[in-house]
Amino acid sequence: MAKLNELRFQVEGGAEVSALLNRPTGARRILVLAHGAGAGMNHPFMEDLSSRLANVGIATLRYQFPYMEARRRVPDPPSVLTATVAAAVRAASETAAGLPLLAGGKSMGGRMTSQAAAEGLLNGVAGLVFFGFPLHPPNRPGTKRADHLAKVTLPMLFLQGTRDAFAGLELLRPIVAKLGSRATLHVIDGADHSFHVPKKSGKTDTDILAELAETTSSWSDKFSAQ
Repeated sequence: MAKLNELRFQVEGGAEVSALLNRPTGARRILVLAHGAGAGMNHPFMEDLSSRLANVGIATLRYQFPYMEARRRVPDPPSVLTATVAAAVRAASETAAGLPLLAGGKSMGGRMTSQAAAEGLLNGVAGLVFFGFPLHPPNRPGTKRADHLAKVTLPMLFLQGTRDAFAGLELLRPIVAKLGSRATLHVIDGADHSFHVPKKSGKTDTDILAELAETTSSWSDKFSAQ
């Protein structure tokens, strides 16, 4: 069974935020998991994803960004967000010493994690996982948000739905291809940005969560064995 612990850690600049460590018995690695722009670490998707990851041997450290901790609606400046990601990685390395580190997140949380990696802030992290990389706002296609990925030297896993309005696959596929062997794209047919699927797909949201967790596990097993 997974053991859930409440933590707090300090972010450079003075803010203190809360976090939740979900560490299953026999965990093989830990994922530092950031939330999206509009919902915090206790959102049902985050809770369910953490549980599914625990089922495949991946511990998680979910955490709040300062604006969410203070119950503000507008996200912090990028410098604060990336500093929070870096502080969360340090907290995970201290709390779960000995477990290989992954980092990533849902939507904005994943993008800020990749930005922190591009800036060299994530010491000890072995790979990045993006649960719906927000390449562009809905109905405003563009690729500028991916420019920094060229500076990321870590293995990256992009988990994207075919109905994700925040990342047209016709734009994302060439970006992933250009990143070469360090980037992997796993496409989930019918899933939107929240990883919901229509009933006609024959799958449930629970099935999709299991796919996200199992894909993360098999991907990390492959690159960690190299």
